[in-house]
Amino acid sequence: MQISSRFTIASHILTLLALEGQTEKLTSQAIAGSVGVNPVVVRNILGQLKQAGLVHVARGVGGATLAKDVRDVTLLDIYQAVESLGQSGQLFGFHEQPNPACQVGKNIHHLLDDELERAQAALENELAQTKLSDLLEKMDSLS
Repeated sequence: MQISSRFTIASHILTLLALEGQTEKLTSQAIAGSVGVNPVVVRNILGQLKQAGLVHVARGVGGATLAKDVRDVTLLDIYQAVESLGQSGQLFGFHEQPNPACQVGKNIHHLLDDELERAQAALENELAQTKLSDLLEKMDSLS
């Protein structure tokens, strides 16, 4: 199973807004051209980023702009804005009714819960280390 592309699309959008959003009006149509997706996908993700306080969006053809300084936005902020972890907040879903009469079924949570929590914490800790400003610096070095 693969994590959805919402996170990488959101990262693309925010990087584009940081690079060009001050000098150009970036509508969902323009952003979609850069990302290579349908503008509806961009509008949906912009809505999530707006709800998280990461962007300002003007309705119609107003475009989108960053709501925070690039040094104040981490990849973890972006990830948490667009990836739905449900009410549990857990990255890894668990089958709801393992058979308690089965040797594995009755112990599966004991076997996996700590491992999965550590894996999620490692991912989140790593994402928290990189800021949007770091991506922009890296982008400069690639040009």
